[in-house]
Amino acid sequence: MSTFEFGNNTGEVAGEVSRGARAIVVLPDIKQRGGGLGTDADSRLEEGQGLARAIGIEVVDAFILPIRAVRPSTLFGEGQVERIGVACNQSDAELVIIDGSLSAIQQRNLEDKLKRKVIDRTGLILEIFGERAATAEGRLQVELAHLDYQAGRLVRSWTHLERQRGGFGFLGGPGETQIEADRRLIRNRMARLRKELEQVRRTRGLHRERRQRAPWPVIALVGYTNAGKSTLFNRLTGAAVMAEDLLFATLDPTMRAIRMPGVDKAILSDTVGFISELPTQLVAAFRATLEEVTAADVIVHVRDVANPATADQKLEVEQILADLGVNGEGGPTIPVIEAWNKWDLLAPEDQAMRRDLIAAKVPDAPVVPISAMTGEGVDALLTRLGEMLTGTAQTLELTVPLSDGQRLAWLHAHGDILGETQIDDDRGGPAMRITVRLTPRELGRFTAL
Repeated sequence: MSTFEFGNNTGEVAGEVSRGARAIVVLPDIKQRGGGLGTDADSRLEEGQGLARAIGIEVVDAFILPIRAVRPSTLFGEGQVERIGVACNQSDAELVIIDGSLSAIQQRNLEDKLKRKVIDRTGLILEIFGERAATAEGRLQVELAHLDYQAGRLVRSWTHLERQRGGFGFLGGPGETQIEADRRLIRNRMARLRKELEQVRRTRGLHRERRQRAPWPVIALVGYTNAGKSTLFNRLTGAAVMAEDLLFATLDPTMRAIRMPGVDKAILSDTVGFISELPTQLVAAFRATLEEVTAADVIVHVRDVANPATADQKLEVEQILADLGVNGEGGPTIPVIEAWNKWDLLAPEDQAMRRDLIAAKVPDAPVVPISAMTGEGVDALLTRLGEMLTGTAQTLELTVPLSDGQRLAWLHAHGDILGETQIDDDRGGPAMRITVRLTPRELGRFTAL
């Protein structure tokens, strides 16, 4: 059972979004100032339905409503609201999902007019995250995001928000309104959650520093939700991470060790999927998790090339990475390889066309067509990853005192030793002059020892 406290958001009686609830999905196509979804509207509408199905909602109708002038009170025009109401009656729908952003006033007014629960895209994604979060950290992040969302939706429309009297007897002061009390409770709870998440962030940072001192490179899988990251992760690692044809099938990051040509051991990290218009509350709450990407040696961008909106999905992923500071101004520059997943679902003529694109793209970024489901192209992906991780290695001559057993052992365990000679160091003590091949990352780990 997945719950969403509509009463806390709109002033209506608290209710639940139950599995199997009948719903209609309405996509507002706002055409003001030359905007609009254009040819992407159909794929966006299908995505909205996928989000609803991800938590077991039965979508009984879905349609697009063009909006030429946004109504501050309801978003839609009166005629369009009536059309939504007729669709609800005809389909016997108990829930209306607006695949866009609604203000608190718009949400409340639509519920008043339609006599049904109404949620927007942000509320729906929060609902999915709330159901899927499996770890303590994930639940903290979702609760913080949900409270942040609710805090902006405490509107003065509730029947119980009359001013309460304070003090004792009839001489008491005016006290505080119920809405002020609710806001205070939410602020206090959010403050406690932020403290707990800050501790989680410090702990995660320590773990990240420990991994950086370790010899193993880190590979991060990123991509649009349902692109096949978890399926690829399972194939590469033999793990059993949940992988289904669902949006946001997995939320919590998972790490496993893998091997590839030229690299005995690397750490593969599966991250939460990205999506267009990802709620800002979630980006902020999940930043500690997403920051794992910033510590990666290589990023594998898994793309669903069988999806007609694959180009737009790529832009969304790149924008979120830039928001995290990856490959942007002042941020770390991390090599990216694109894994064009679901290659087996393409028609032969589409594969041929995309191979021409790959050939033209090679100077810009590596691309490997794969099928995480069948395993096609996965070996080629591993080979390319090995080349990227070892291709920056350089030959160095290092002098290490014989008394420094830790560094000597580290070089022999993790470097490509080309030669070594015993000498006397600058202080006349015995030392080893070692010729070794190390990547810049490995050199940084060596000097940190």
